[in-house]
Amino acid sequence: MSAALQVAVTRAPRGRPPGARDDRARYDGAVRSPDPFDHPVVSARYFFPRPDDCLCTLEVPVDGAVLACRRRVVDPARRTVVFFHGNGEVVGDYVPDFENILLGLGVNVVFAEYRGYGRSTGTPKMAAMLDDVLALAEALQLPPARVIAYGRSVGSIYALEWAARAGAAGLVLESGIAEPLERVLLRADPRELGVSARELREAAARRFDHRAKLARHRGATLILHARRDQLVDVSHAERLHAWARAPRRLEVFARGDHNSVMQLNAREYFAALERFFASLSP
Repeated sequence: MSAALQVAVTRAPRGRPPGARDDRARYDGAVRSPDPFDHPVVSARYFFPRPDDCLCTLEVPVDGAVLACRRRVVDPARRTVVFFHGNGEVVGDYVPDFENILLGLGVNVVFAEYRGYGRSTGTPKMAAMLDDVLALAEALQLPPARVIAYGRSVGSIYALEWAARAGAAGLVLESGIAEPLERVLLRADPRELGVSARELREAAARRFDHRAKLARHRGATLILHARRDQLVDVSHAERLHAWARAPRRLEVFARGDHNSVMQLNAREYFAALERFFASLSP
C-alpha cells in the first residue's frame, strides 16, 4: 500500500467516445418502446433520490433532464474512474474523502449523478438511465482504454452499461447486482407495470442482461462484496465473477454488510483497488 493511500485510509472509513462501440441500432427497439422498467411504480418504489448541494462541475443534458455530475482532473495523462453511486446516495456523500482517496491512487475521477438525485433534474427511470450513461460518455469523450467504470450497488447496473456500450480498461463492481429483475420483483408485480411476467422477463433480457454485458466487456474486472450483505446476497457477486472474462478477481470481505463494506474493510478494500488499478496495462 502506498504512503498516500495509508494516509487516505485513516481519513476515510459531442460525438461518440473515441473507440466506443456503436450499439444504438441494437437498442433502438427498447429505447423507442415504452419500457416497463420506466413505469412510475418502479421509479417510486425502487429509487430513493434526495437533493444535495455538492458542487457540480459537469452538467450533462439527457432526454428530459440535466445530470449534475462532478469531475476532478489532476493529470490528463491519468486514467479516469467513472463512479456510479448506490441507491439513496448522492455524489456529495463521496466528496471530499472518497474523491481524495481515488485521486491518491493515481486516477482522475468523475462522479455520475442520476436523474432526480443531488442537483440533477428529472425523475429516476431505470431503463432511460442506461442511455444516460452513453450521454455521459459522449460528453466526456474519453478513450475506453483510459476509463475504469466503477459502480456500487444499483450503480453496478450503470457501470456495466458503460463497460458494455462505451468500453473500459477496467470494471469495478461493489455490492453489485447480477439480476436487476430480481430486485424489481421484490417491489413490484408485473401486472402493476401493465405487462405479463413473460413480457417483463423479455424486457429485462433486452436491457438488463448482465451476463451478456460482461461478455462484451474486454477489460479486467474486480468484484467486491461483503459475505454478510443482507440486501444484495453474495451470490450476486459470485454470479458476476463467473460471467466475467479473465482477468477477473472476486474479493469477499468477512466484515461489514451492504452499506458498511467499504468502511469496515477500508485498508483491504483500498489496497485491492490499488492493486487492480496498477494491474491495468499502461
